[in-house]
Amino acid sequence: MRRLFLIIAALCSGPAVEAQWTFQTSGTTARLRGVAVVDGRVAWASGTGGTVLLTTDRGATWRGRNVPNSGGRDFRDVEAFDDRTALVLSIGEGDQSRIFKTTDGGETWRLRHVNADPKGFLDGLAFSDARHGLALGDPVDGRFVILATDDGGDTWARVAGDSMPAALPREGAFAASGTCLAVKGDHAWFGTSGGRIFRSDDRGRTWTAHATPLRAGEGSSGVFSLAFRDAEHGAAVGGDYKEPDAKGRLIALTHDGGRTWIAPSGPEPSGYRSAVAFRPGTPGPSLIAVGPTGADRSDDGGESWSKLGDAGFHAVGFAASSAGWAVGERGRIARFDPGSEPGPTTPP
Repeated sequence: MRRLFLIIAALCSGPAVEAQWTFQTSGTTARLRGVAVVDGRVAWASGTGGTVLLTTDRGATWRGRNVPNSGGRDFRDVEAFDDRTALVLSIGEGDQSRIFKTTDGGETWRLRHVNADPKGFLDGLAFSDARHGLALGDPVDGRFVILATDDGGDTWARVAGDSMPAALPREGAFAASGTCLAVKGDHAWFGTSGGRIFRSDDRGRTWTAHATPLRAGEGSSGVFSLAFRDAEHGAAVGGDYKEPDAKGRLIALTHDGGRTWIAPSGPEPSGYRSAVAFRPGTPGPSLIAVGPTGADRSDDGGESWSKLGDAGFHAVGFAASSAGWAVGERGRIARFDPGSEPGPTTPP
C-alpha cells in the first residue's frame, strides 16, 4: 500500500536461529523484499537501490544484475522462469511503478510497463506459467487495478474494470514481499488491508471479495501474503507491522478455493508475518512464514505453527521441499536446509 510501504522500515533482529537456515553472502546491504526460486541451483532476489541478484550455484555466489537508470528504485517483487528470464517490479506513485524484463540473465533489461495513471501504485506480480501473469495495483477511482499479460510480460493491459468489487474506504494492498497476489492455473487471489481476499477463476477478468478472520482495519494490518498448493487449498498471513510482536489472528486457511477462510485450529505464528510459502512435495503439507521478528513452520497444512528462528526476513520462496530461500534487511539471504540437525547459528 503506497501510504504505508514507502515509509516502512521494519527492524530485523539477529539473535541465534535454528540451523534450518544457512546464511549466505549477498554482497549488498540493500533491504531485500523479493525472492523467486527457480530450482535448487537458481534463485533471484530484489530490493532497494535498484538491487537485483542472481545465483546459479545454490547461493555460493550471488551476482548483482544491473537495471539501467534504476539506482533509486525499490524492486519489491521479482518473478523468474529460469536463470535467464525474469521480471522485476518497482513500486511508487504514478510512473515510478514499472515492470522490467530480462531474457539474458540480467545482462540487459527492457522496460515492459510504466504506470501512466498518477493515482496508480503497483504492488506485486504473479505468473501461472511462462506466458500468463497478473500484476496488482492499489485502487484507482474506487477499484483495484489488475493488469494481465499473455506473452510472458512483454505487454500488459488492464482487465476486470467494472467486474471488480468496489474497494473499502482507504483499502489497499501491501507491497511487503510481492506475495499479496497469488495465481494457480486460471485461478487468482489477492489480499488487502481491509482483511479481505479477492478471488478470480478466469485469469483475473472477474472477481469476488471474501472476508477473513485476519486482523485488519488499522491501516497497518490486513492480509500481507498468500500461498496456494493447489486451486482449493491456501493460506494467508498478516498481522500489524506497527505491532510486529502482537499475536493472534495472523493466519487464515481455505479449503474451497478462497470462498471461505477460517482460523487455524492450533498455535499461530509468533508475530506479524509478511510472507508465507508452501514447501512443494512435503507431507502435511509444510509451510514457512517469515516476518521481521522471525520465522515459523507448519507441518500440518497451516493448522499449527512452531518457531523456526528469530532471524527476521521479508520474503520467502520454494521450488521444492529443499529448494528455498528467504531474504531480508541489509542484504540478508538464507537458504532453507531441512536436513540440518537442530542447533543455533549466528546470522551475518
